[in-house]
Amino acid sequence: MPGAEASRLGVAAWCLYDWANSAFPTVIVTFVFAAYFTEGVAENSVTGTALWGQAMGLSALAVAVMSPILGAIADRGGRRKPWLFVATCACVAFSVSLWIILPEPSMAITALVLVACANVAFELGMVFYNAMLADMVSGKFLGRVSGWGWGTGYVGGLICLALVLVLFVQTDTPMFGLDKDPAEHLRIVGPFVAGWMALFSLPLFLLTRDMPSRGHSAIVAVREGLGELIQTFKEWRRHAGVFKYLLARMIYTDGLNTLFAFGGIYAAGTFGMTFADLIIFGIGMNVTAGLGAFGFAWLDDRWGPVRVIYISLAALTILGTSVLLITDVTYFWIVGLTLGFFVGPAQSASRSLMARIAPADVRNEMFGLYALSGKATAFLGPMLVGGLTAWAGSQRAGMAAIPIFFVVGAALLAWAMRSAPVVR
Repeated sequence: MPGAEASRLGVAAWCLYDWANSAFPTVIVTFVFAAYFTEGVAENSVTGTALWGQAMGLSALAVAVMSPILGAIADRGGRRKPWLFVATCACVAFSVSLWIILPEPSMAITALVLVACANVAFELGMVFYNAMLADMVSGKFLGRVSGWGWGTGYVGGLICLALVLVLFVQTDTPMFGLDKDPAEHLRIVGPFVAGWMALFSLPLFLLTRDMPSRGHSAIVAVREGLGELIQTFKEWRRHAGVFKYLLARMIYTDGLNTLFAFGGIYAAGTFGMTFADLIIFGIGMNVTAGLGAFGFAWLDDRWGPVRVIYISLAALTILGTSVLLITDVTYFWIVGLTLGFFVGPAQSASRSLMARIAPADVRNEMFGLYALSGKATAFLGPMLVGGLTAWAGSQRAGMAAIPIFFVVGAALLAWAMRSAPVVR
C-alpha cells in the first residue's frame, strides 16, 4: 500500500469514485429507469425490453470502437484525469436530461438516445479510472484495492437506491412536491443520480495523483496514439496472453452486462415486481454483491484473480440457470440475492488481473482494449435477449441465453492462462 498519508487519501478517493458512478448503472441502467421505460414509457413490456436491448447494444458498440482509440491517445499524453473528468461531466449532463422523459410512447426514442449517450460516457470514463489502479498500489495489494473499489461502489449504489426508495417511490408525498401522475417521482432519478455522481467524484479529482504529462501537444498525442494502437494490433503476438484473456473476458462479461441490463426488466415482467419491489431487490443485490467484492478482495491477493474468476463464473452459471427455472417469487428473491454475491468478485478480479498483466507503458491502451473486450460483443447479448424475447413472446426464453456466456468464457480463460504472464 502507499506509504504517505496523501497517497492513502488518494486511494480512498479513487475508491469513492466507484461509490459515485455506481449509482448510474444501478439506478438508471439496471433497475429504476430501465423498469420505468419498459413499463411506463414503451408501448408494452415486450416492446420495451426489445428496444432497451437494442439501445444498450448500440451504445456498447460505440464504446467498443472509441475506448481503445482514446486509451491509446491518453497513453501518449500521459495524464488520465482530464479524460475521466470530461467523461464524468458528460454522463452527469445526459443523466440530468432524463427528467424530460414523460410516461408516453412518443418519448421512447428520446429516452433511448439519452440513456445510450449517458452509458457511452460512463463506460469511456471507466477506461481511465481502471487504468489508474496499478499506478497507486504495488502488485501484492492490487486485488484488495480493486475489491475495495468494487465493494465501495456497491455500497454507493445501495445508499442511492435506498434514498430513491425513501424520498420518492415508497411515499405518498414525494420530496420536492413531485407529482406521481406524470411519473415525476420516477423521472427524478436522472437528476438525482447526476447530482450524486458530481458530488462524490470530486475527491478523486482533488486528491488522487495522476500520471505526469508527457508534454505532447494534442495533435501529437492523437497521431502517436493511433500509430501505437495500430502497431499493437499488428504485433499482437507480443502480448498473446493478454489478448487471449481479453477474448475470454469479452465473452463472460457479455453475460454479466446482459444480466445487469435485463435484471430489473426480467423481475418486473416475469414476476410482476413493482417499482418499489425492484428497488428493494436492487438494494439486496448491492448488499450481497458488496459483501462478495469485499470478501473476495483478500482471496484475490492470496489465491490469485484467476481462481476467483473461475469460482465466480461457476456459481453464476448454476444460479443463473436456476433463476430461469423458478416460478415462485420467493425463491427468485433467494436465488437472485445469492447470485449477487458472486457478481462483485468476477468484476473486481477481472480488473486486478488486467492490472497485473498489462504492460506499464501502454496501460491506458490496454485498458481501452479491456473496455473493448467488455463491449465488442456486448451488443450481441442484449440484442439476443431482446430478439428471443420478441420472437417467443417470453422474457424467460430470452434470458436463457445468459448462462452460456459464463460457460464459454470460463473455458476460454483456461486457454488464455496457458500463455499469459505468470499471475498469482
